[in-house]
Formats: sequence, C-alpha cells, structure tokens
Amino acid sequence: MRFISDGVSFVDFCAYVMYTFSVMENCTLCPRRCGADRNNTRGYCGADNTFRIGFIGAHFGEEPPVTGKKGSGAVFFSGCPLKCVYCQNADISANGNGREFTPSELERRFLELGEKCENINLVTAGHYLNVLIPVLEKVKPKLHVPVVYNSSGYETADAVRHLDGLVDVYLPDYKYYSDKLAEAYSSCPDYRETATAAIDEMVRQRPFAVFENSLIKKGVVIRHLVLPESRLDSIAVMRDIALRWKDKVLISLMSQYTPSFNRSQYKQLSRRITSFEYESVLSEAVRLGLNGFMQERTSATDALTPIFETR
Repeated sequence: MRFISDGVSFVDFCAYVMYTFSVMENCTLCPRRCGADRNNTRGYCGADNTFRIGFIGAHFGEEPPVTGKKGSGAVFFSGCPLKCVYCQNADISANGNGREFTPSELERRFLELGEKCENINLVTAGHYLNVLIPVLEKVKPKLHVPVVYNSSGYETADAVRHLDGLVDVYLPDYKYYSDKLAEAYSSCPDYRETATAAIDEMVRQRPFAVFENSLIKKGVVIRHLVLPESRLDSIAVMRDIALRWKDKVLISLMSQYTPSFNRSQYKQLSRRITSFEYESVLSEAVRLGLNGFMQERTSATDALTPIFETR
C-alpha cells in the first residue's frame, strides 16, 4: 500500500484509512488481540492511535555487525505487548510514554538515519504496523541501508508476513522455552508457540545471513538473554533453535541481565547471572554447532541503554 501522493487511487487510499481506523477501533495487531479501541484509549501494549517514540538516533549497543562504525539508526517505539518484569527499556515499554511523531515526520527521520547510520533499526514496532508498513513502503526504495526489525519475538506470523520485502534483517528474541517462566516474567504462557511461529516466517523470508564489509545486510539473528536461575531453560532454547533453524540463523547469546531493572517480587532476579550459568549455556550452543555472537559479561550494565523521551 502506497500513499496517494505516489499515484495510488483514491479508492485504495480510502481503503487504507478505513483499515487503519478499524484496527484502532478493535485492535488485534499483536498476539494479545486485546480488542482495545485505540482511538479512545490505550491497548494492553500501552499505545493509542498515535506514533510514540522514546528514542530515535544512532545507537551503539547492538551486535558489532549491526552497530558497525556509525551506529545503528535505532527507533525505539513506545509501548510493548509483553511488559517483561525485567525490561531495561521500561521507561517507554511499560506505559507507552514517548514523543508523538506523524508518519511524514517519521519518513523524514528514516531518510536522515539512512544517511548517517549503518541501518534503520525498528525496535518493538509490532503494535504500530498498521501505520508503519505504509511508511516503510514509501521510504524503502529510497534507502541505501538495510531495515532491521528488532523484536521481542512475540509477534503473529501474519504480521511478519506483511513485512516481507520491507525488512532485510530480523533480530527476534527467543526468551523462554518454559510456558511457566514466560507466564511468570512476561504474562504470556503462549510465548514459545507464538515466537517460534513468527521466527519460522522470518526465516522463510531471510534464510541465511549475508554480510558485506563485516556488516549484516540480510538474515535472521535470534537473541537470547540468560536469566538468573534459568540456565536449564536457556539450554532448552538453544536445543530448540538447533532443531528448528540450525544452519539458517545466527544466535546472539546475551549476558547483560541487570538486576537494577527488576520490577518484580522474584528474588532470583535480584542478582546478575554467574559465570557458570552463562558459560554452561554457551557451551551447549557450541556443542550444538550454533553460530553467532557471545556477549562479554561486562555488558551487564545500564550504560548502553538510551536516555528515553517520556513526555
């Protein structure tokens, strides 16, 4: 769908407007399908019918092939369907705060980031896809850098299908294997079945990573954050990745969990992970023949978390 200024018929443009309004009136964009009327209130994700962004600019906290020398052109969208109790971006994810952007303003900023940064990095954007997809369709032909879709993994496969041809690199999380753990920390016992279906579609679109000058241009990189007292669940995640997508994806095994972000009653989240916890998961990933990136344990800090706009 392109805007009417690109030569699209008035009928098609009206159909897009009606679709956007109907989605906002009974929202089913994310797997929660909360049915909120986002024209008058906020959905479970914390978003209403406006584009809210907590940070937009060069970000240097991603994997080296994503960050490069110039940084990733990150766009941190406000709100999130998960509400993880340990989210390091809780300033914007937990309640939907952020500065309002119009679609045309976002188009302009995308093009600016494309000139300054290594890529356009869309962070937690799934609950805005009804508006974001037309923006991408308009801007994508003008970009000379990849579009990165940085996701919690909690997406519908149908939503991901609508991104086919618009996204070059997928960076989904695979947070939990255990339904019990997913319910405790993110209130979504259906996390694994939902995330694996979404990642299946991502892999279908972008099987096998493509690099150029040490920068990733296409592919799927599955991220996993090792949590305290959850190493066996992390090992189960590694095994599932190897079973489903071993030779088609890269992994990014993260050790950056920081207890200062814990907003729960769970005492096990009140400490960092141990060397044993992380290295046992890493050893299993190596044994399984998974390729990708490991994170130094010195990354367990909030130093690389952007300063978000919360107004």
